[in-house]
Amino acid sequence: MATVEFCSAPHAAALIQDGATVAVAGNGAGMGSAEEILAAIERRFLDTGHPRGITLVHSVGIGDRDQRGINRLAHEGLVGTVIAGHFTWSPRMQQLIRQEKVQAYSFPAGVIQQLLREIGAGRPGLFTRTGLGTFADPLHGGGACNARSRQQWVERMQIDGQDILRYKPFKVDVAIVRGTYADARGNISPEDEPVDLDLHTMALAASNSGGLVLAQVRQVLAAGSLNPRSIRIPAIMVDCVVEAPQQQPFYGLDYDMTVSGSRRAHLTAAAAGLPEKLERRIIARRAAREIVAGASLNFGFGIPGGIFGVIAEQGMGEQLWMSVEQGVHNGRMLDDALFGAARNPEVILSSVEQFDFYSGGGIDIAFLGMGQVDAQGNVNVSHLGGNLIGPGGFVDISQNAKKVVFCGTLDAQGTRMAFAQGRLQIQQPGKVRKFVSRVEKITFSAQFAMARGQEVLFVTERAVFRLEPGGLALIEAAPGLDIASDILQHMDFRPRVGEVGRMPPEVFL
Repeated sequence: MATVEFCSAPHAAALIQDGATVAVAGNGAGMGSAEEILAAIERRFLDTGHPRGITLVHSVGIGDRDQRGINRLAHEGLVGTVIAGHFTWSPRMQQLIRQEKVQAYSFPAGVIQQLLREIGAGRPGLFTRTGLGTFADPLHGGGACNARSRQQWVERMQIDGQDILRYKPFKVDVAIVRGTYADARGNISPEDEPVDLDLHTMALAASNSGGLVLAQVRQVLAAGSLNPRSIRIPAIMVDCVVEAPQQQPFYGLDYDMTVSGSRRAHLTAAAAGLPEKLERRIIARRAAREIVAGASLNFGFGIPGGIFGVIAEQGMGEQLWMSVEQGVHNGRMLDDALFGAARNPEVILSSVEQFDFYSGGGIDIAFLGMGQVDAQGNVNVSHLGGNLIGPGGFVDISQNAKKVVFCGTLDAQGTRMAFAQGRLQIQQPGKVRKFVSRVEKITFSAQFAMARGQEVLFVTERAVFRLEPGGLALIEAAPGLDIASDILQHMDFRPRVGEVGRMPPEVFL
């Protein structure tokens, strides 16, 4: 057994060779992100031009939409290929992809994490139905995100008469992970972090590929001082530990034990944080009416995050089981940039275990965002306006939940509205239509959903639609609106319009 090396961040960065495949753990807002090591890699490249041409792998978005996280690696020449589940937090990487300066492939976040587990276990790739009918399917591009991306990472095949996708394995040369503590032997514990994410899966893939595991921690403790239950990466899988005393759980925020789960905060409904914008509040309250007691719920990033406030306001939390893809169950879910963590969490799993729960059908109702919806009921959240967003866990969740409630505005950019005297008034429509004839890319396949018998709703601030054979049907409209001029006129296609009910007045208050 090799001895774990305790070293500086620049020394760890110098271990990465040109052309290496580097897997990086982390999440938006700095959760689980080894910033000291990432900053040292950037500095080394700017000073020396190395490492060059690495293949970068990460499952969810990492960064602050500015300079940190994956943005640190978004330099022409440093990265040759990127394989990732989400890009929103790294506009610099998005720009390199648009400019065709890197090869880029995007796959569902859960798929990437589960594939890394299969790589670490020495198995011949990931076999799954997740991604069928979407942009990840070879029939729809195989996850390639620009013209120069021609490598085939996924193949379509049949097993026992069923269509299956096989995501192909690859060697992982380096894993960059983060915990809170390491002991003097090199065991890693994330016990004070808000989420565990996929740090063990990434370390497993690199270690069993003969690669290196570089771990950043806040503090190194004496050997034997860590609770064995808190250790997520054993020292046998660790090569280098970087101590970073200024490490924070989120960008710019100190450690909070009520988020890591070791303390309990006193919370009231008044602190729930209902959405401030009228349209987001309407959508959250209408979507929340689909909740039934005892249900297993999942929430996506963006507009669905507003439902947390409705649940707290109405005191429904104790009757439900809530989770997000980062591995957190129950508690007061945090929103916006801190999405993925919770105050007073009841359970924190690794995100790969969470995705196993999801892909096996553990969600009763998923509340997810929607960027574009087309006449067939396909949804796009991954490629918008020529920009690569990535699906995150959207595909893993939407394809496997029993019921899906998509949440989003009818149009975007400049929409103004008001609610007065029991009527919703559209003062100015948005410039961008979201209900389009054909989505740019398929992130949710209506055909796959219908074949599975999923119940699918689309909740907007003006109307509610249901997925039916043949496409969308308008089933509810907001009080005071004219269906033709306030709803249908702002869609590129005409849904089926039969007997249209009224959205409940209380959701507008």
